Amino acid sequence: MNKLDLFNKKQLKKDIPEIRSGYTIQVHQKIKEKDKQRIQIFEGLVIACKHGKGINATITVRKISQGVGVERIFPIHASFIEKIEVIKKHKVRRAKLYYIRDKSAKQSRLKEIIGKPTKKEPVLKKKEIEQKTEIKKVPM
Repeated sequence: MNKLDLFNKKQLKKDIPEIRSGYTIQVHQKIKEKDKQRIQIFEGLVIACKHGKGINATITVRKISQGVGVERIFPIHASFIEKIEVIKKHKVRRAKLYYIRDKSAKQSRLKEIIGKPTKKEPVLKKKEIEQKTEIKKVPM
């Protein structure tokens, strides 16, 4: 490995969650104003992920602010990105959701993914759920 590859490898962030198009995320960004520093949160829908997972990886996040669509492109591994949080996951069929730009809020509704059961947690039948949540009567 040459020096450039070693330097880029050191700059990669390790605490980045899985980000895909269709996820609603919050990006915490450091902002410097004169001698003060603060964190600003940008929450929106990921409409594109580009350039893989390397040092050049970027995400395009879109939100509606006061009736106007705002898009920002964030480099994932930039030093001014404090953290990225996944808020919701939506089921989408495309990698790039550019068609959302032309849709109104009502037209662009996406189906939210609800947590799927893991192998450790078996899927319970209706009778089993009723048995587990049986209400105990307390004498008064």
